[in-house]
Amino acid sequence: MPESVSLEMGGRTLVIETGELAKQANGSALVRYGDQDVVLCAVTASDKPREGIDFFPLTCDFEEKMYAAGKIPGGYIKREGRPSEHAVLSSRQIDRPIRPLFPDGFRNDVQVVATVLSTDPLLDPDVLGVCAAGAALAVSDIPFEKTVAAVRVGRDETGNYVINPRLPEYETGGMEIVVAGTADAVMMVEGSAREVAEEDFLGAVEFAHDNIKKIVAAIDELAKKAGKPKREYPVLHVNSDLDQWVHKMFASEVASAMRIVEKGERNAAFDRIKRDEAISRLGDSAPDLRALLEDPKNPDFEKIIKAMQEEELRTMVVDEKRRPDGRKPDEIREIWSKVGYVPRVHGSAIFTRGQTQVFTAATLGSISDAQRVDVLLDSGNKRYMHYYNFPPYSVGETRPMRGPGRREIGHGNLAERALVPVLPKEEDFPYTLRLVSEILESNGSSSMASVCGSTLALMDAGVPIKEHVAGVAMGLILKDQRYTILTDIQGLEDALGEMDFKVAGTKDGITAVQMDIKVAGVTTEIMREAMAQAKQSRLFIIEKLKETIAGPREQLSKFAPRMMILQINPDKIKDVIGPGGKVINKIIADTGVKIDIEDDGRVYITSVDGEAGEKAREIVESLTKDVVVGETYLGTVTRLMNFGAFVAILPGKEGLVHISQLAPTRIERVEDAVKIGDEIMVKVVEIDDKGRINLSRKAVLGGTSGNGESDFIARRPPPRDRTAGGPTRMRRRRRPE
Repeated sequence: MPESVSLEMGGRTLVIETGELAKQANGSALVRYGDQDVVLCAVTASDKPREGIDFFPLTCDFEEKMYAAGKIPGGYIKREGRPSEHAVLSSRQIDRPIRPLFPDGFRNDVQVVATVLSTDPLLDPDVLGVCAAGAALAVSDIPFEKTVAAVRVGRDETGNYVINPRLPEYETGGMEIVVAGTADAVMMVEGSAREVAEEDFLGAVEFAHDNIKKIVAAIDELAKKAGKPKREYPVLHVNSDLDQWVHKMFASEVASAMRIVEKGERNAAFDRIKRDEAISRLGDSAPDLRALLEDPKNPDFEKIIKAMQEEELRTMVVDEKRRPDGRKPDEIREIWSKVGYVPRVHGSAIFTRGQTQVFTAATLGSISDAQRVDVLLDSGNKRYMHYYNFPPYSVGETRPMRGPGRREIGHGNLAERALVPVLPKEEDFPYTLRLVSEILESNGSSSMASVCGSTLALMDAGVPIKEHVAGVAMGLILKDQRYTILTDIQGLEDALGEMDFKVAGTKDGITAVQMDIKVAGVTTEIMREAMAQAKQSRLFIIEKLKETIAGPREQLSKFAPRMMILQINPDKIKDVIGPGGKVINKIIADTGVKIDIEDDGRVYITSVDGEAGEKAREIVESLTKDVVVGETYLGTVTRLMNFGAFVAILPGKEGLVHISQLAPTRIERVEDAVKIGDEIMVKVVEIDDKGRINLSRKAVLGGTSGNGESDFIARRPPPRDRTAGGPTRMRRRRRPE
């Protein structure tokens, strides 16, 4: 029987159990939440450390199985393939809070696999994956310092915080924030909001952490009952004698290099501090140290130099209040930007902040261009997409160009979240929007630069977004019990510092956040100070954006498609589409437009050519227009019969002109008045109970009939009286059905 613990969380029961599934893994845990959500996580570690590396080889995977939501994957291939964007983001949410909590120097390969076995399509299971990973590590024999858990926070209609809201509540409360942490501190924050105040955001974080403590306590209780003793894994430490010698020999050079303002020159100075130079300086005086330096699998020298760089950065920033590029802690790098940078795209912008530069292009498309999302959650199609590309030349490197990695997907999603709250509603601006940010130079904060570039590109495209959105990345440098918060961190400060806290928003509030740390957590006091500093920086950057473009352009680019919206009776949709799509495909072929029809009768006509769009609109209107008795129409003769002519008065609408109604005077043959293909004016005189339309040409030409009653009926002789010897029944011509 499995061991389990349970607690109430957000109005549902959270059950965490272990000991029944995946028992060959180092540790496993099953999390059940409510009556539908089940996530299994298994963690494994290699027996031996990987040699010759100076990083911790951790891999986290969040496996979305479509069976969990009772779905079969769409498309030709019915087996799950590469992870969805949501799965990649969820994997990152597991990785980021647990990575700093493994022992320093631990180099065994560790793999964390969280699999969604069952899910409520309206409840995101990603936070359950973090909880399951924290529980699996806690009960495993893998060394792990503190238990981790996560929750999502939203708000209800009254503004009260809600734990693990369902998808509809995201919109209701205007907030959706994921917080992960230990019993002592917050480890990770990520989410979006509709321009919330800093204090409201911090209140959500504190509320989340209070609930995280309860989950951590339950996991710790489970670990006491069913946890394995922690195995003795080798933890690689640097040789102390080598550490002392390198500090003595290279301390002044590291300090000098750290104070070089220009990134390229600083990197070149660091590159000169190489292993070969150390071997040359050591000579034959210390054979044991020389053997360590000459061993290519021993990374001690590089680790010592990096530690020296971190120490020097702490001294500069915390003690001297001076940053490597000469800025003050709260100073932003020089900013310049341009819009309309290239001619053919619908909107474009360049945003440059220091040595970080991004080009963003905005493209407008029809409703049918929206991204179809085939995932576990019932999130619908995406009409706004943001993609972030990080080519190697942006950091002066050469490497193969491949598809987007997890970092690119994460940064693109963050920029996307930042802009969504200010986008116009679909009914007001029914376009699909695709933004692509190309990072041309990178020296820190490139994701926040793409937020700024996206704002400019959208406004340049004429998209009526509500406000300017800007973003800035905040850093943290710790030294003993003292710390300094940095504004607009550069690459070196990100790599060697303890925090990367990205905050995006408008002048009125926050729209997106992402916080990653490299220590065992940060307090809400540090977060409060960082957010206050970020707000001042954000307002400063917004003013810079306004200098470039004050608001959205009044007109769309001449290359952007124009959209027309018609509302038709849903019952008429079949008339526009036609059998097998014949009618709508002909309209598209004849006019070159795109046509999208919603189930509620909304028809979207998209065309770059305004004349073509107008022509398509007229056709759709004529297809859905109702025939009205008493109205006159220009019709085309389609068929001739011996009793009259059939005339098409609207697309798909055909009526009969009886031979008696074809001319003001009597005619013997239909062919004497009209022939197939003739265009004639006719008046609708009757629509019978079967929907058949009777027309009159005589009424238009000024004949004696056309009084609103079909002459075919009016001139029909009445039955003769049987007593007078007349016929007992009258022979009537039948009109074809």
